[in-house]
Amino acid sequence: MVEPSKKPLNILVRYRNSVIRIKLKNDYEYVGRMLICDSYMNLILTEADEYKGNDPSAHYGNIFIRGNNILYIQLRA
Repeated sequence: MVEPSKKPLNILVRYRNSVIRIKLKNDYEYVGRMLICDSYMNLILTEADEYKGNDPSAHYGNIFIRGNNILYIQLRA
C-alpha cells in the first residue's frame, strides 16, 4: 500500500508555484511555473515555453493542459 503522502497527486501539489516540464502524448513539451493542479491532473502553467523536440516553438503567458493528454511530468528542485 502506498502512503498517502507518496501518491503522485499529493507530490505534484507540493510543487505548486515551481517550474515543471510536461511532455504530452503528441510529443510537445511545456516548461513553466505550475499555478494550479486538480484531481484530474489538469494544470495551469504561467510563463510557459513550448518545445517540439528540442526546438522552442512558442512562449505563452498562461496555458491550460488537460491531464489526459500528459505523458509525463518532470518536477524540478
